Amino acid sequence: MRRYGVEHRSDAREPGRSGARDAERSGAREPGRSGAREQERSGAREPGKAGAREPGRTSARDAAGDGTVAGPDPDARWLALLMHAAFFLLLGASLTRFLMRHPGEARTPWIIALSITLAVLYLLGPVLGSRPTPRRVAWLGVLVAVWMVLVVLAPSFAWCAVPLFYTGLRILPPRAALALVALLTAFVVAAQLRLATGFDPNLVLAPPAVAAVATAVFVHMQRQAVRQRELAARQRELIDDLLRTRRELAATERREGTLAERQRLSMEIHDTLAQGLSSQQMLLQAADRTWEADPAAARRHVRTATGIAERNLAEARRFVHDLAPADLAEGGGLEAALHALAARETAQAAGALTVRCHVEGTPYAPLPDRVQSALLRIAQGALANVREHADATAAGLTLTHLGDRVVLDIGDNGRGFTPEPGAPHTTGAVRGHGLPAMRARVHQLGGTLTIESAPGEGTVLSAGIPLTPPTPTPPAPTPPQDPT
Repeated sequence: MRRYGVEHRSDAREPGRSGARDAERSGAREPGRSGAREQERSGAREPGKAGAREPGRTSARDAAGDGTVAGPDPDARWLALLMHAAFFLLLGASLTRFLMRHPGEARTPWIIALSITLAVLYLLGPVLGSRPTPRRVAWLGVLVAVWMVLVVLAPSFAWCAVPLFYTGLRILPPRAALALVALLTAFVVAAQLRLATGFDPNLVLAPPAVAAVATAVFVHMQRQAVRQRELAARQRELIDDLLRTRRELAATERREGTLAERQRLSMEIHDTLAQGLSSQQMLLQAADRTWEADPAAARRHVRTATGIAERNLAEARRFVHDLAPADLAEGGGLEAALHALAARETAQAAGALTVRCHVEGTPYAPLPDRVQSALLRIAQGALANVREHADATAAGLTLTHLGDRVVLDIGDNGRGFTPEPGAPHTTGAVRGHGLPAMRARVHQLGGTLTIESAPGEGTVLSAGIPLTPPTPTPPAPTPPQDPT
């Protein structure tokens, strides 16, 4: 039996690992990734784009369209307030200059009336809204027309054009806004030439230059505001995607944790309670068959079944407490638990099966609890299979400490079977959870499970689990000796 375990570890260890990796890649990782990607493409990113980027652009246009509305950009609001104050200041200064220079003229009432009308029209601008609607465009046209009449009647009102530049650039499309700026600039140049005593090139070139600089600055600021809002919208979208991804990842981890816990509980129940109940059923059936012919044997079977029931009760209470194997909870470690398991299986078989336990090597450190629990459950499941399916008369447990790994061999002299390469061995439609559970336990710890069997030659099952070797401590340097 020992010979089978050693030979099979040498030539079947890597296929076990490759099979586990292939199964992990094809059956676990890719579906999870594909499902997450499809969900992110179909149900996460598109709504995020539609719901985050477009509102960002709309708010940018609104803020650029009218600074009087309390938007998210404080610079646009302060610029609008400054332009409003400048307009009324220039309008008041122009009216004061006209009244001082031309008192008592016939056109004075018209100038005052047009100035009041221009101020009232300007105040109606914020009431009409911030978007370039036809009503707001019509308002701008009336405002500019009243200003032109004022400039024709009194050229000193020409400097009110600067705030009108800003208003036109906010409301109109780019080409229409540039045309309006050119028209206003032409009126300003004509008004300045009328006020001058002679031809002055500075009056012809300065207003267009100022208008060009003001327009360029405003367009640049508007584009910068739009870019900032689009960038903020993209950042909000990325943050939403990140939060959504974190929620999906957390949900996936919870599902994986739930599935892993279910699998662990199913393996625990199969290796303990289910195997004990199966043994009790077999013993009670044997007692029922021999109750009349051999009462002593029947009572012996019943007592053995009672002992198994006590062990199952202890395991059930241990599940409720902390899910640790009862044999390990009693103290003594894995070696004592394996010896106790071998003695108990031998006693329960009543001479039909003899189980021996052997330990080789010495561990450099106590085995981790997970390793001890997994190896003990594997031994319990393997001996249950031997008892129920192998028709063996002898079995052996061999625990070998190899420094960087620990190996548990379970062998028997039963009828054996022909293992299917690359697939877990099943013994029926309902049963057969034992070997997959053993493989799952070993793979969770990074180990390998190998089986060597043939019809009529018994079976050897070998579970190897790697251990982390201790870090060697370098020797302390010897101090140099004084030659004197």
